Amino acid sequence: MERSIIHLDLDAFFVAVECKKEPKLKGLPLIVGGSNRRGVVAACSYEARRFGVHSAMPMYLALQLCPQARVISGDMEAYSRNSHLVTEIISEKAPAFEKASIDEFYVDATGMDRFFGTFKWALELKKKIQHETNLPISLAVSVNKLVSKVATGEFKPNAEKQIRAGEEKDFLAPLAIDKIPMIGKQTATFLYDMGVRTVATLRQMPLPFLVSAFGKNGISLWHKAHGQDDSPVVSHSEQKSISTESTFEHDTINVKRLKSILIAMVEKVAFQLREQKKLTACITVKIRYSNFDTETRQVHIPYTSSDHVILRVVQELFDKLYNRRMLIRLVGVRLSNLVQGSHQISLFDETEEDVNLYEAMDFIKHKHGADKLVRATTLDVSNRVRMEMNAFSGKIRKDLLKMMG
Repeated sequence: MERSIIHLDLDAFFVAVECKKEPKLKGLPLIVGGSNRRGVVAACSYEARRFGVHSAMPMYLALQLCPQARVISGDMEAYSRNSHLVTEIISEKAPAFEKASIDEFYVDATGMDRFFGTFKWALELKKKIQHETNLPISLAVSVNKLVSKVATGEFKPNAEKQIRAGEEKDFLAPLAIDKIPMIGKQTATFLYDMGVRTVATLRQMPLPFLVSAFGKNGISLWHKAHGQDDSPVVSHSEQKSISTESTFEHDTINVKRLKSILIAMVEKVAFQLREQKKLTACITVKIRYSNFDTETRQVHIPYTSSDHVILRVVQELFDKLYNRRMLIRLVGVRLSNLVQGSHQISLFDETEEDVNLYEAMDFIKHKHGADKLVRATTLDVSNRVRMEMNAFSGKIRKDLLKMMG
């Protein structure tokens, strides 16, 4: 049985939510993002895109391209609430679905053609979402996630497209190579330099050459160029929290050491948050005294996944919690109220420099290990640590220079 995979993507989601809140904004060039010129564009309306504005662009450049654009600060709480409404509608109707991000979903509707047609059912689902949420949404149906996602992006906004079984190669052939998920700027530039600009040309590249050029990713690239993707639709489930805690071998009252450990914990959980493309709105700190009394304190904050924001809150909570001056045997940090986000960090309060820095840091951590790039205050600089730092400093310096340009 041929698979039937539906890709649903809310059109300009952040902008659509803002227009839903304030209808008079419809039809205007809008930018959602940092309020100052050093900020970054989180999302923009299709009217602004006509001027060349796009997400992750520095705000000063976006305003140069479209000076008449209206800039709106982000409201992750409203975006999360509207995303949840769409999720509830899909969960009621779909046999199996995956929430890929705050505004993107996959539905496995395999076998439904026996009843009334997958595409017809998908259109009815889209109509229901639009009616109950007043949000624009695009969809595409094909035999796999890859082709459906590419088709949705190609025919947005308000896409309603079906790529029938056997038509995958013909559909992908004339498209630019950067339309394929996984092909980023560096890969695209490498291929452009060789004269490979369309998927049809990429498909003609021998598999051994792609493997030699891109390693194991070359195999995946070859399959994608041929419209092949057997990745399953992973059933939707919401992770409630990300947490970490440490029990000390010897109880301590050394506040400097305790805060150093908390910094390391924040780096760990914040990196996990960005790896999973999630944001948190609730931070909890836990301490356990030597007499086993356990106390916690939490606070709700605007959605974020930035180390420095979480760290500031954790330090404030610890200062309020630790008031007995007794020995401590355990400390812990928990991030909850998680939501999916299409950005690795909160783009509403960050500058372009912040975004570049976090991207570079996460690249290093992902490549060499999360413990290979840490704040100096978390290190016990022993001889062993110095040796490890020397071993990796050259590689990390090279990668940082590469990432930061």
